[in-house]
Amino acid sequence: MNFDSLEATDRLKSGEGEVILTSVDELTNWARANSLWPLGFGLACCAIEMMATYASNYDLERFGIFPRNSPRQSDLIIISGTVTFKMADRIKRLYEQMPDPKYVISMGSCSNCGGPYWEHGYHVVKGVDRIIPVDVYVSGCPPRPEALLGGLIKLQEKIKGQKFSDTSSNS
Repeated sequence: MNFDSLEATDRLKSGEGEVILTSVDELTNWARANSLWPLGFGLACCAIEMMATYASNYDLERFGIFPRNSPRQSDLIIISGTVTFKMADRIKRLYEQMPDPKYVISMGSCSNCGGPYWEHGYHVVKGVDRIIPVDVYVSGCPPRPEALLGGLIKLQEKIKGQKFSDTSSNS
């Protein structure tokens, strides 16, 4: 064993020699990005893929993502599936009940742009972004769990780049 490494170990045990310099923005964003709590909410076939992503095979907890059952405890809502006009009011109400900062992932072509129903479906909203602001779009019909996982990682990167004053508004 090297004498220098032994001395460094003694300093670590005593709490000397290690200093971390960061800003409040970086620390807050790191905490927010690594502790996302999505609302357990699904609309159609994309919800099956979302549930598969929550299962042990993909282990979202290693990213700090843990689904919640109440919008008041959630900071992320994943819109997964066909959004009808009947459901639009309920989605907006759930979004408004979430505390700030809140984030939205639109999962699947039905929630992104109306999917196969966009032209002839009188009952389908032509994209959930007409109701609530969307942060990340995940494409596919239905998207695989890996695609949703990529969308979640993209959202984490977006959160890490936010300014403290920008957290109450989604872009």
